[in-house]
Amino acid sequence: MTSLGRLPRSSAATPPLEDDDLLFEILLLLPPEPSSLPRASVVCKRWHRLITDPHFICRFRRHHRRNPPLLGFFNTDRGRISFQPIMEAPNRFLPERFSLQLDDEDGFKLLGCRHGLVLLLLVLAHKQKQVLVWDPVTGDQHRIAVPTVFYMNKTRIQGAVLRAAGEVHNFQVVLVAAHEDDKQHRQVLASTYLSETGIWGNPISKPLPPEAYTGDYFTNVCMPDVLVGDSLYWPLNGNYASSSYILEFNLERQSLAMIELPVEEDTDLTAMRAEGGGLGFLCLSESDFSAQLWKRKTDRDGVTSWVLGRTIELDKLLSLNSKEGQYLMIIGFAEYNNVVFLAIGTDLFMVDLESLQLKKLFITNSLCHPFETVHTLPSIYVNLDMKMGSAWWLLHGKITEEVFYLSLPLSEFNFSEGNVILHSMFCLNPDRSFGTTLFTLVDLNAGSNPHEGMNANALFGLCSGPLSTMWKIE
Repeated sequence: MTSLGRLPRSSAATPPLEDDDLLFEILLLLPPEPSSLPRASVVCKRWHRLITDPHFICRFRRHHRRNPPLLGFFNTDRGRISFQPIMEAPNRFLPERFSLQLDDEDGFKLLGCRHGLVLLLLVLAHKQKQVLVWDPVTGDQHRIAVPTVFYMNKTRIQGAVLRAAGEVHNFQVVLVAAHEDDKQHRQVLASTYLSETGIWGNPISKPLPPEAYTGDYFTNVCMPDVLVGDSLYWPLNGNYASSSYILEFNLERQSLAMIELPVEEDTDLTAMRAEGGGLGFLCLSESDFSAQLWKRKTDRDGVTSWVLGRTIELDKLLSLNSKEGQYLMIIGFAEYNNVVFLAIGTDLFMVDLESLQLKKLFITNSLCHPFETVHTLPSIYVNLDMKMGSAWWLLHGKITEEVFYLSLPLSEFNFSEGNVILHSMFCLNPDRSFGTTLFTLVDLNAGSNPHEGMNANALFGLCSGPLSTMWKIE
């Protein structure tokens, strides 16, 4: 009888969290909220290395491209660009974090936001025109001269900015405008800029059908623009009342088209992604304070038609006691989160069209440009807001909750836990550069306070921006 040989021992399987490739895929499943990556990056050096890898950042952006969080919105306030956050702590960004300084002599128009970028039209001295592409998270800015075809009289420019899936550096800009040589010759112009080449494409144009404008009123391309599939869509209007047409610009074919809508000419509306996919639009009715959601369908023969989907009774949703004297207006739309911003009288509401959850914001008389993006900076910054009536004190280099309200509680990240340490506390300057360091880790370990004895007014003057702490793995 032959003895059975002992089977060779198989090497022990690598535990899942010790396999970099598997851990990489697991980390991609983290929610896209701003606090997710910073929290995960301080678990250990290995997690920090994976999360800060440029390849991971691109994959994370691509994975969450279709569901980026709505961080807030930009609008214009007294001639300046203002950011209004809507998320709660620890995902809430202070308005000062996304601040943009423009020369006072420059005129500007906020055109829109997409994929973490903000697009502005600048009118400089001597009527020169530029578009500014701004990344509020990194602070990067790109100024691009506007093609001369958009300098013609009676040309009101609109535009859109976008990035390819997972792209971090490259982007494209689309400018569109309605133009009239005379009342019988009205057309729409468009041109696309690619950052890879640094040049504008040849402008294209398409005549406006007579039905797309009303009488002598000049036709405008309006905000907000919406990206659906490979096309951008803008409402058309005349005399500040929407027409019954939407302008389509196909990014792949570089073509323009007019799409007629089954609504009256003075209906306030916005294009949107329809429920289940494809093109849709939302329109408002002031007569019964309702919102209608329409979807475009194509039959077997290729014939397209509009189908009415849901009707939302806004008066019941918003619990309005009286509709008398109230006007209703769309002033913004978040295309990825399917959230519409409505001005009702002097109030601003944010309505989630899927859950029908609403949030009352504040009074505004300007358009809202929703900022939806996946925040991928891995450093942790704890923003500190002074409590009402409190003095700004630092006692022996420590932060006391009696003085400060912490948007990210320090209890979650102790001063010293493993390799994760509080590196320094500093003041963030208005231009987002690192500012005055109030104390460092060396000061903390020594138990000293560099500003001991400084009164509140002097410390307030020292801090020209919001206070933050920085955490590092050492």
